[in-house]
Amino acid sequence: MPITVTAPVGELTPSGECEILPRLTAALLEISGGAGNAFFTSIVGGSVHVLDADHIYGGGTNRPIVMVELKLPNIGLPSISDRKAFIQAATTIVAESARPGHDPQDTWVNIINAPDGAWGIGGHAYTGDALIAAVTAAAPGVPTIGS
Repeated sequence: MPITVTAPVGELTPSGECEILPRLTAALLEISGGAGNAFFTSIVGGSVHVLDADHIYGGGTNRPIVMVELKLPNIGLPSISDRKAFIQAATTIVAESARPGHDPQDTWVNIINAPDGAWGIGGHAYTGDALIAAVTAAAPGVPTIGS
């Protein structure tokens, strides 16, 4: 489940650049109920893209926007409250990772769901049922993702 952070140079602090992805990963795992599940943890990854400030726009004007994009299968964060919780957590994490004075309105979070079978790793396209089975097998007795 890739998480992509895109930010202009200097908008994230040096430690923020290093810590933002692990913190977003932890938030996703916690909110989704996957914290502590080895399989689920192993399929969350991502990247931080730091671009020249003149390459970031909002509303057609150059702005210091930090964008967080999460791509996951349609079983991930299944409810509106789950998605809202991730968006709030991501916004807080960006604020804590950014330079002083970063405007929260310049933090954009986007959650994109892949249709069933359109998400995969290593050439294996997972359906929602297959992911739930893999997560459950990695932690017997733990509630499944999406339940």
